[in-house]
Amino acid sequence: MSQSIHDFHDDPRNADIRIWVNGELKPRAEAMVSVFDSGFVLGDGVWEGLRVVDGHPAFLDAHLDRLFEGAKAIALDIGLDRAALERAIHETLVANGMRDGAHLRLMVTRGVKRTPYQDPRASMGPATVVIIAEHKVAKPETLAAGLKLFTVHVRRGYPDVQDPKLNSHSKLNCITACIQAIEAGADEALMLDPHGFVATCNSTHFFIVRKGEVWTSSGDYCLGGITRANVLRVCRENGIPCLEKNFSLAQVYSADEAFTTGTFAGLAPVRSVDGRKIGDGTLPGSITARLQTLYRELAKRDVANRWPTPA
Repeated sequence: MSQSIHDFHDDPRNADIRIWVNGELKPRAEAMVSVFDSGFVLGDGVWEGLRVVDGHPAFLDAHLDRLFEGAKAIALDIGLDRAALERAIHETLVANGMRDGAHLRLMVTRGVKRTPYQDPRASMGPATVVIIAEHKVAKPETLAAGLKLFTVHVRRGYPDVQDPKLNSHSKLNCITACIQAIEAGADEALMLDPHGFVATCNSTHFFIVRKGEVWTSSGDYCLGGITRANVLRVCRENGIPCLEKNFSLAQVYSADEAFTTGTFAGLAPVRSVDGRKIGDGTLPGSITARLQTLYRELAKRDVANRWPTPA
């Protein structure tokens, strides 16, 4: 049976969470947006997922950079500055009593339209901003078992079609890739770029380890992943050779280790790709395990440096 890296064990506390909707904290059952909202009608918006560490969102600056860059790219006025968004995030975490084991989703759409039509000029008012924070962590058994990947025919395309750097609500190409992987009995889709090189997965980034070197794609056809960038950072800070480069499936199949990265689960080992066992089957591999530890330490340092504990 296939699994998802985003699987989690249900937490009964999530039934009573408070959700931030346009400046108001609402009970889960009352947190709603209009059927005329641009996000519902067209997937017109941008979003970020954040992991909560010691009561604060880790790597918040990088996530807000990406959010505001994406909003500017699609001419979307968020209506709140960075400081206001930070306050809203912390208000949501405090209202829900969350310090660890929580994941937060910040979503911004172009707001309510006067008619369900794609022209952004049909939007009537301010952006819709929603913050959902939930008690959830990736299933330990999923991380222990590792992921099965399947290479799908759905490609990561050129930026003049739909720029993969945009973390937009419109994720249909990733969804169709995920469907194909599920139907093949896999956990996640491995997606190629237009030239046939490995690009990324449908919801995570992809790395391999070969002869002590950590490889990931050139980055030309994938989202600017925050966790991806931080893995490359800890490699460089700790003397682990790392490369952003084009590589093929043949090089994936003969890799010593493979793993995916994402905000929700961090680093997740990969056990097979297209039915080929990766390395000797040890999970996690030695370099993957070391990077998991280094990444967790970096997240704690980021939070401690940004929000130091008062003396």
